[in-house]
Amino acid sequence: MTTSRNPPAAVLAAAVAMCAAVAVAAQAPAQAPAQAPAPAASPARVTDGVAFTASGAVVRPADYREWVYVTSGLGMSYAPENLQAAAPAPGSTARPPVFDNVFVNRQSYRAFLQSGRWPDGTMFVLELRRGERHVSIDTGGQTQGAVVGIEAAVKDSARYASTGGWAYIGFGGANGLAESAMPNPATASCYTCHREHTAVENTFVQFYPTLLEVARRYGTVKPTYDPARRVESR
Repeated sequence: MTTSRNPPAAVLAAAVAMCAAVAVAAQAPAQAPAQAPAPAASPARVTDGVAFTASGAVVRPADYREWVYVTSGLGMSYAPENLQAAAPAPGSTARPPVFDNVFVNRQSYRAFLQSGRWPDGTMFVLELRRGERHVSIDTGGQTQGAVVGIEAAVKDSARYASTGGWAYIGFGGANGLAESAMPNPATASCYTCHREHTAVENTFVQFYPTLLEVARRYGTVKPTYDPARRVESR
């Protein structure tokens, strides 16, 4: 019995198809590695943030607790450590440290998620609340009590051009809150602090963990930001 030296037509067709596939694969460009999104353009001005009176005062938003919550702190201080008061000893009757809660208007939050930048019209509200111990059934931690202060940061590149597009406002505290207030004077220390120690624009995004990730992805963290840097006494 003899075997033909000529392969069947089906075998030849399969071999030709395989060679063609290899050739196409060799010519195809290599797939580029995933890259971070390109920096987005500055987002358009938002409409649900800051509001002004006819005289230019900033209106305290009554519904800020319906805005987006971004972070809380407890007993935070930016003063140099050598100037801070010593922590109370265990069992001390000293008043507990203050809680701070930060909220931002919804449109600005969404714009930041899409660009890593804050649009004009952005308003942050810093709510300060008294820390309390042994409330109700709590025997070990601290809970939040009454409001002791409301502060705000506002972005308006044209209105506040002389202070880097941002302004900082205090609405008062435990003795009463103002319905509106003018920005702090440009000589106030808050302007220098926000300019020199913030991670994104003039905002402390380093304290907003989920938003810091967004800023890093879009490359909008300031090149001058140093997480190890501390406020120095002057």
